[in-house]
Amino acid sequence: MATKKNMTLRIEPELKRQAAELFQSLGMDLSTATGIFYRQALRYHGLPFEVRIDEPNETTYQAMKVAENDEDMHGPFNSVADMMEALNA
Repeated sequence: MATKKNMTLRIEPELKRQAAELFQSLGMDLSTATGIFYRQALRYHGLPFEVRIDEPNETTYQAMKVAENDEDMHGPFNSVADMMEALNA
Protein backbone atom coordinates (compact mmCIF):
# COMPACT_ATOMS: atom_id res chain seq x y z
CA MET A 1 0.00 0.00 0.00
CA ALA A 2 1.28 3.46 -0.91
CA THR A 3 2.33 5.88 1.79
CA LYS A 4 -0.08 8.77 2.18
CA LYS A 5 0.71 12.38 3.08
CA ASN A 6 -1.48 15.03 4.65
CA MET A 7 -2.69 18.00 2.64
CA THR A 8 -4.43 21.18 3.78
CA LEU A 9 -7.12 22.80 1.65
CA ARG A 10 -8.78 26.16 2.23
CA ILE A 11 -12.46 25.99 1.36
CA GLU A 12 -15.62 27.78 2.41
CA PRO A 13 -17.34 25.92 5.27
CA GLU A 14 -20.72 25.68 3.51
CA LEU A 15 -19.14 24.33 0.32
CA LYS A 16 -17.24 21.76 2.36
CA ARG A 17 -20.42 20.73 4.20
CA GLN A 18 -22.39 20.32 0.97
CA ALA A 19 -19.58 18.38 -0.70
CA ALA A 20 -19.12 16.11 2.32
CA GLU A 21 -22.86 15.40 2.33
CA LEU A 22 -22.84 14.59 -1.40
CA PHE A 23 -19.79 12.33 -1.17
CA GLN A 24 -21.19 10.58 1.90
CA SER A 25 -24.31 9.75 -0.11
CA LEU A 26 -21.95 8.20 -2.68
CA GLY A 27 -20.24 6.15 0.04
CA MET A 28 -17.00 8.10 0.33
CA ASP A 29 -15.39 10.81 2.41
CA LEU A 30 -13.76 14.07 1.29
CA SER A 31 -10.30 12.50 1.23
CA THR A 32 -11.41 9.70 -1.11
CA ALA A 33 -13.27 12.15 -3.38
CA THR A 34 -10.23 14.43 -3.55
CA GLY A 35 -8.03 11.46 -4.47
CA ILE A 36 -10.46 10.50 -7.25
CA PHE A 37 -10.33 14.08 -8.56
CA TYR A 38 -6.51 13.99 -8.75
CA ARG A 39 -6.49 10.58 -10.44
CA GLN A 40 -9.00 11.79 -13.04
CA ALA A 41 -6.98 14.99 -13.63
CA LEU A 42 -3.89 12.86 -14.28
CA ARG A 43 -5.87 10.58 -16.59
CA TYR A 44 -7.24 13.55 -18.59
CA HIS A 45 -3.96 15.50 -18.43
CA GLY A 46 -6.02 18.44 -17.16
CA LEU A 47 -9.21 19.16 -15.34
CA PRO A 48 -11.62 16.23 -15.62
CA PHE A 49 -14.49 18.50 -16.65
CA GLU A 50 -15.12 21.35 -19.04
CA VAL A 51 -14.14 24.82 -17.85
CA ARG A 52 -15.86 27.57 -19.77
CA ILE A 53 -17.59 30.89 -19.52
CA ASP A 54 -21.35 30.44 -19.62
CA GLU A 55 -23.18 32.34 -22.32
CA PRO A 56 -25.99 34.52 -20.91
CA ASN A 57 -29.51 33.24 -21.57
CA GLU A 58 -32.22 35.18 -23.43
CA THR A 59 -33.64 36.68 -20.22
CA THR A 60 -30.23 38.07 -19.32
CA TYR A 61 -29.73 39.48 -22.81
CA GLN A 62 -33.14 41.22 -22.59
CA ALA A 63 -32.26 42.71 -19.19
CA MET A 64 -28.93 43.92 -20.59
CA LYS A 65 -30.72 45.56 -23.51
CA VAL A 66 -33.17 47.33 -21.18
CA ALA A 67 -30.31 48.52 -18.96
CA GLU A 68 -28.36 49.75 -22.00
CA ASN A 69 -31.25 52.05 -22.96
CA ASP A 70 -31.83 53.28 -19.39
CA GLU A 71 -30.23 56.71 -19.00
CA ASP A 72 -30.05 56.29 -15.21
CA MET A 73 -27.81 53.23 -15.56
CA HIS A 74 -24.88 55.01 -17.20
CA GLY A 75 -22.02 56.39 -15.17
CA PRO A 76 -19.78 57.76 -14.16
CA PHE A 77 -21.25 57.83 -10.69
CA ASN A 78 -20.04 60.09 -7.91
CA SER A 79 -20.17 57.32 -5.35
CA VAL A 80 -20.98 53.67 -4.86
CA ALA A 81 -24.18 54.79 -3.14
CA ASP A 82 -25.22 56.69 -6.29
CA MET A 83 -24.51 53.63 -8.44
CA MET A 84 -26.46 51.36 -6.09
CA GLU A 85 -29.37 53.81 -6.12
CA ALA A 86 -29.41 53.70 -9.93
CA LEU A 87 -29.30 49.89 -9.88
CA ASN A 88 -32.16 49.69 -7.39
CA ALA A 89 -34.35 52.23 -9.20
